[in-house]
Amino acid sequence: MAIRFTSYETYKQWLADKETGAVTSKATFLAGLCAGVTEAVAVVNPMEVIKIRLQAQHHSLSDPLDTPKYRSAPHALFTVIREEGFSTLYRGVSLTALRQGTNQAANFTAYTELKAFLQRSQPEYANSQLPSYQTTCIGLISGAVGPFSNAPIDTIKTRLQKTRAEPGQSAVTRIVVIAKDMFKQEGAAAFYKGITPRVMRVAPGQAVTFTVYEFLKGKLEQSRWPFVGGTFEE
Repeated sequence: MAIRFTSYETYKQWLADKETGAVTSKATFLAGLCAGVTEAVAVVNPMEVIKIRLQAQHHSLSDPLDTPKYRSAPHALFTVIREEGFSTLYRGVSLTALRQGTNQAANFTAYTELKAFLQRSQPEYANSQLPSYQTTCIGLISGAVGPFSNAPIDTIKTRLQKTRAEPGQSAVTRIVVIAKDMFKQEGAAAFYKGITPRVMRVAPGQAVTFTVYEFLKGKLEQSRWPFVGGTFEE
């Protein structure tokens, strides 16, 4: 979250109009896209590789593997690097970057547009923060937009990171093979498998995140502390 919002505010500042400080919808979309790619490369992909490996070593609660290969997240990290190399932590990074980029681009754009609409509809909040409950509501809605926009990317990425790479097989080839097999064996619906729990997990989290973000941003703007992007309009 820290990397996401810090990078978003930084990119937004770079893309803002140099004279007025205004940020267009296109600039918001690009700032969100770049912020998503930044967090994907910095932390998300390595963490997801380890998480998926830990989850994959158990068939189910009723049929667990007798001897799990990984005892904990640190042990999984050490084992993966030792046996498969550091680059394994970035397996599927292109898909993760694409997923995070499109997710945050849609997320921040939807949030900013909804916020602007509510401020136009309520003149008393034109130059001030919206009530917290309204921020929570639009955060919830914008949080649901991202998962629907990139569910196929996320599904393919998860399957790519779950298995070892075949010798001599490129990442692009693996992605194509996985996508073809999914469509052939499970149909188009397979690309949206797990979308409901993902939305139920992501949307409430985004609602809370944006509410806290706006609260803290307001406090920082009122203080003497300088922070990136603080003087620019949404």
